Amino acid sequence: MILLVKSGGESSLPEWRVLFATLLPELEVRWWNDPEVRAEEVAYAFVWAPEPGRLARYPNLRLVVSSGAGVDHIVGDPALPCVPIAKMAAPEAVARMREYALATVLFHHRKLHRFVANQRARIWREEETTEAARRSVGVMGLGTLGLPAALALRDVGFRVRGWSRTGREVEGIETFSGRDSLPAFLGGTEILLCLLAATPETAGIICARSLAMLPAGASVINAARGSHVVVTDLLAALDSGHIEAATLDVFDVEPLPEDSPLWTHPKVLVTPHVASLPDRAARARFVAAAIRAFEADGTVLNRYDPARGY
Repeated sequence: MILLVKSGGESSLPEWRVLFATLLPELEVRWWNDPEVRAEEVAYAFVWAPEPGRLARYPNLRLVVSSGAGVDHIVGDPALPCVPIAKMAAPEAVARMREYALATVLFHHRKLHRFVANQRARIWREEETTEAARRSVGVMGLGTLGLPAALALRDVGFRVRGWSRTGREVEGIETFSGRDSLPAFLGGTEILLCLLAATPETAGIICARSLAMLPAGASVINAARGSHVVVTDLLAALDSGHIEAATLDVFDVEPLPEDSPLWTHPKVLVTPHVASLPDRAARARFVAAAIRAFEADGTVLNRYDPARGY
């Protein structure tokens, strides 16, 4: 049986082979575009953004494992075969997102974006800041990645608010649920962190209307999916001064095109979709665990649910 890999570029294949040689020695590991792969022998696919129609070429495909926490890069394929999909859920991914949330929220909380701009202009200027206990942080999405991030921010001392499509109670966090609660949630949020799953209902949720609900001077962080943000609306809010600054880790088109205005906007920090990316060894361990579980009794770890959209 073959495990087909499309993650990290073809130059990463030797490392994947070394990792899987220990974890899954019974499987033959081949690269996605290997012309000598026998389609009928492909049983498992570990992929990021496979070309539409490609997965349908493998008649004996049993399980697809996403290289990331999301699956929109897979399920958008109109020819997707009816096979289960496991979403990447390496424990290290949760830790990485927690770190990214802390780093970027603190970056905006302490107004480090202003110091970066001042340094470039060779300006020595103090910026008045406040303590975390007086700053409200709103986390959109309280799932596998969002909840640990919200708890970490709470433990640092921020006044954390959480919003999700369905309600949940979290000790020490003020929670909101449903579209009707968005105005109240956003109205009291000074730093917004989006960690929502990508679904039709959440597409474009950070737009002119929702940005206007945030207090003047708020900051926006998106580490979920590019589809959540209407970029033109965000740029307009930044240019007007209503939004102080933004950090974006995800985009509709990746890599971010060279002509995107986000690269050069003075109030935007761009990171290349690395917020929760675990190293290859951690991802390989999850893939191996997912395949072992499926082989044992058909269990799909962190299974994608089409009904929920994530």
